[in-house]
Amino acid sequence: MSRPVIDSIRNIGIISHIDAGKTTVSERILFYTGETHKMGEVHDGQAVMDWMPQEQERGITITATTTACRWGRYWINLIDTPGHIDFTIEVERSMRVLDGAIAIFSAVEGVEPQSESVWRQADRYGVPRICFINKMDRIGADYRAVLGQMERKLEARPVLLQLPVGSEAGFAGVVDLISQEFLSFSASDQGMTVERHPVPTELLEEAGAERDRLIESAADFDDTIADDFLEGRPIDPDRLKSAIRQGTASSRIFPVLLGAALRNKGIQPLLDAVGSFLPSPLEVHPAVGSRPGSGEVEHVRCDPGAPLCALAFKVLSDEGRKLTFLRVYAGEICTGATVFNSSRGCPEKVARLFRMHAHKRERIEYAEAGDIVSATGLKDVLTGDTICDAGHVLVLTGLTVPDPVVSLAVEPRGVEDRDKLPAALEKLQWEDPTFRVREDPETGQTILTGMGELHLEVIIDRLVRDFAVHTKTGRPQVVYRETLRRTGDHREVFRREIDGKVQGGTVFVRVAPLPRGEGVRVVLPPAGEPPLPEELRELVGNVIEQSCQAGGSSGYTVTDVEVRIMEAPYEPGFTTEIGLRAAAHRALALALRAGAPMLLEPIMRLELVTPSDYTGKVLGSLQQKRGRVEGVASRGAVEVVSANVPLAEMFGFMTELRSATKGRGSFSMEFSHFDQAPPDTQKRFGLAG
Repeated sequence: MSRPVIDSIRNIGIISHIDAGKTTVSERILFYTGETHKMGEVHDGQAVMDWMPQEQERGITITATTTACRWGRYWINLIDTPGHIDFTIEVERSMRVLDGAIAIFSAVEGVEPQSESVWRQADRYGVPRICFINKMDRIGADYRAVLGQMERKLEARPVLLQLPVGSEAGFAGVVDLISQEFLSFSASDQGMTVERHPVPTELLEEAGAERDRLIESAADFDDTIADDFLEGRPIDPDRLKSAIRQGTASSRIFPVLLGAALRNKGIQPLLDAVGSFLPSPLEVHPAVGSRPGSGEVEHVRCDPGAPLCALAFKVLSDEGRKLTFLRVYAGEICTGATVFNSSRGCPEKVARLFRMHAHKRERIEYAEAGDIVSATGLKDVLTGDTICDAGHVLVLTGLTVPDPVVSLAVEPRGVEDRDKLPAALEKLQWEDPTFRVREDPETGQTILTGMGELHLEVIIDRLVRDFAVHTKTGRPQVVYRETLRRTGDHREVFRREIDGKVQGGTVFVRVAPLPRGEGVRVVLPPAGEPPLPEELRELVGNVIEQSCQAGGSSGYTVTDVEVRIMEAPYEPGFTTEIGLRAAAHRALALALRAGAPMLLEPIMRLELVTPSDYTGKVLGSLQQKRGRVEGVASRGAVEVVSANVPLAEMFGFMTELRSATKGRGSFSMEFSHFDQAPPDTQKRFGLAG
């Protein structure tokens, strides 16, 4: 591929709930842009973008996959993201580096729980979106209902750009409201040929009314359009596109297109919309970096002539070596160049650069501002690190990493496995910030912690396939949090002779519960006489934070607690770093014990789809699981149940649901919040009362 012009680049991602058709859309995009010569299908395990064996076997996307293609004058860097909640970090890190996104919704299921999650992630990073309502050929397809759900659930302003011609199995194409044409897609060449016809007579009135609504939306961003519309003057399609582009780039409106990807209908207009409405790297808000030490903020503009500034948004263990995915925000990076990892404070050398096409590589010699590429040779880099010019050091804002909620005990099966397991787990942690490994101090077991059962199942499978490490595992366990029922305090005086020197320190700590979701708040000690040196004040604060992370009485992380250090006097000749550290650690432990600790359990937001005949049985099952039903909505022949259910009750629920609904029920869930665990769980950890 030749070098693209920056204003022609579109860095986009595809986001949606699981099974809405993300990978199917990606495969059509690759086919119609000429990147592939055969469409891969998810259900056959042949999708180009789902290249991992675990993805092909399960028919789902597990890892965010990048590729590049051309559409007319546009160069599209495309990231296909997972839809399953267990792999939400893949969406998070993709959103961090994207300039735009295609949000896909099923015309039948509409806005589902994970649709809301990925939409909020895009909101958080200010990513402009166009929307594609897929599966218009399915029985029960209702794009109007989806538009209504977008307004209610997502608080978004969708702007319809197309009308369907035909419905369900009779879906034949779309009416383009901007060009006022009927677009159909030839079945003889897998939809490659887009045929343009006059708008069908029976749709002229509806198309006219919808075009007026479209013009009203566009007029919010171009006053001349409003004037011409009121005066009855014709409005040129290019002016409409320009106004819609402005609204889309500011995330005030979201253009909506229709199609049926599996039937090869609607993809080319979607590609046109990517070029017409989503911004180039030159048009998005500049990345924000800070200078280490001073904290001075700097805006990084997309300029190939500026000093290098890039973000490592993904690290992959590829045949034992690190493959680092980079979004280049400014400057350029070359093969063989020495760069600076400002997050780790060390130099790195770029061995090779690649443009990725799923798991296949196209070697390139350099990349510049606006590009998304991968590199080998960056030994110390991890997800979220900043790569920059050693003469112009900046640290970019990193990623928001969700906390894992499920743990699993694992042990090697044989002697060979025991030697290889630590290195394999370390490489998997490179890749996935939501995957954690720790050793249980009481049993000596290795504990893996992740986002869900499927997440850990894939990790165990990869240990075998990628690293030839065989393991034995226990049952999945819930990851709890510990908080307090009341205020507690403790004064600890530490004094001990170590290696011939007296180490001492005094710390008085008071702890108090905070509202749910507040985390840990540490209030440092007031200045005393003589004042505690600044480095020792910071030391006490760091010890408190680390101790809360390490766990309280139950061994689980402490949260929703204010830790106020009431006194930490400095006594010359007595107060030492070691003594303060020991005093702070023990003072916190005993203050927490005095505050009547209790466990919080993770609560999941559940959306369950069941045939109407089985709704009563399903609701009864949820009540037995301490579930709180939020609502039941009818959707044709099925009912959608929304509920909050403790994660501890959900292990193995899919088998139970299939049995109760004769295989016709399904559910999806995502983490909602932590809430007080039941008395029997508290008692099991010695925290009753």
